[in-house]
Amino acid sequence: MANALKFSSVISLCSYWNTSTTPNRSLLFNPTRFRSKFSPFSLSSSPNPSGSPSFCTLSSSSSPSLSTEETMISGNGEGENSVKEAAGLLDIRVGRILKAWKHDEADSLYVEEVDIGEPEPRIICSGLVKYIPLEHLQGKKVIVLSNLKPRNMRGVKSCGMLMAASDAKHENVELLFPPEEATPGERIWFGTEDEKDNQPAAATPNQIQKKKTWELVQPHLKTDASCIAMLGMHVMRTSVGSVACQSLQNANIS
Repeated sequence: MANALKFSSVISLCSYWNTSTTPNRSLLFNPTRFRSKFSPFSLSSSPNPSGSPSFCTLSSSSSPSLSTEETMISGNGEGENSVKEAAGLLDIRVGRILKAWKHDEADSLYVEEVDIGEPEPRIICSGLVKYIPLEHLQGKKVIVLSNLKPRNMRGVKSCGMLMAASDAKHENVELLFPPEEATPGERIWFGTEDEKDNQPAAATPNQIQKKKTWELVQPHLKTDASCIAMLGMHVMRTSVGSVACQSLQNANIS
C-alpha cells in the first residue's frame, strides 16, 4: 500500500509540470514612421585603422551580453520600460556648433563651441577628425548629451558629447542631427509626440556616472532602415520632428 501511494504521488507531480504553461511574451510593434524635413548634411568618412571608434568622448564599459540585451528590451515589457525610463534621465539637447577647430594637442580631436540654449556655449571635444571634414561642422545643428561629467581631453575640459551613428566596422561615422527648424536647447525625448510633456527631470552628472545610466541605454540606441534614431522601438524626437543621421541604416549610436 505504501509503495502504491508513493507511485501515485509521483504521477501527480509529473502531471502538474506537464500541464503548466509558459507565459506568452508580449509583442513589440513597429512605430509609425514620421517624416521630417532635414537640412542637407553631407559627411565624408574614412577607415579607422585602429578598429575602435574614437568619436565618443565618454569612456564606456563593455556592452551587456546579447541575452541581457534581449531580456532588457523584450519579454513582458518591464525590461523595455526600465531602459526607456533610464533614457529619460539623460539630458539630450538640440545644439548648434558656433565654432569648431582642431585640438592643438591631439590630432584626432576637434574642439567645438556648441550652443545648447545656455547663457554660454559648451566646449566639447570630439574624435571626429578622421571622419568629418572641419568645414562640415561649422554652424551645423547637432544632438548633444549634456549631463555627463566633464572630462579633461588633452588639456581641454570637454562638457558633453556630440551623438553620432557608426557602421559595424566603424569605418563611417555621421553625426545625428535634428530637423532644421529645431531650436538649440530643446530637450529631446524618446516615444510619441504626446510624451513630450511627461519627461522626467534630467539626472545630475554624478547620478549618471554612479548609476551607469549611459552604459545601460547606449546598447539600445540605433538607427532604423530610414536612418531615424531609435531607442528600441521608440523614436528619438524633437517637437518639430524626429532625429536622424544622413545615410547610415541600422547603425549603432554613441
